[in-house]
Amino acid sequence: MKDKVLLSMICLLLVSLGIMMSITNGKRAQIQQIRKEVSQVRKKQIHVTTQIDNLKTMYNADDAMAKRKLLEFAKAYYTFSNQADYNQRFSQVSGILILSNDQKNQLFDSGLDDTGGSRIDNLGLTSQYQTATGYTSDLDNKTIEVLATVIIQTSGTGQKAINQTVLLHSWFDTKTQKLTSIKTNQIQ
Repeated sequence: MKDKVLLSMICLLLVSLGIMMSITNGKRAQIQQIRKEVSQVRKKQIHVTTQIDNLKTMYNADDAMAKRKLLEFAKAYYTFSNQADYNQRFSQVSGILILSNDQKNQLFDSGLDDTGGSRIDNLGLTSQYQTATGYTSDLDNKTIEVLATVIIQTSGTGQKAINQTVLLHSWFDTKTQKLTSIKTNQIQ
């Protein structure tokens, strides 16, 4: 009888040990699964953080490029001291522009009067870019709206040089890295 009790206790102990090991192995499996999930979340978090950083870098680069191109346009467009300079303005900025023919003709007229003479030389018109401040607004992932307030100094024969402020409103295409539209408005 003692043997049966001893055998029963050993069996009960083995069954208890088996149950404990089964529970422990189940918990280990759960812990391993949780570790895998945590690792996947960390990888995804790093991936998302990298994507956000890349977007910020790309947006900031495009934003800065849009402003730089518009200010480059303003410097060339508003700086001339004679007819020859006036005529060279488009060739100085043609590489940064994609304009419709109508807009190109509006912005870059010949500078000649009705008789075919040079309005620029006859009136002694000069223009000198002074400074500008650019602003941007992201419209979508491929177009940036760019504004610039430009201060220029203008004069003519027998006239005192005066400062004028002009507002430039343009659109910048991030794929071509060029200005696709420019409108000018003088600010009074």
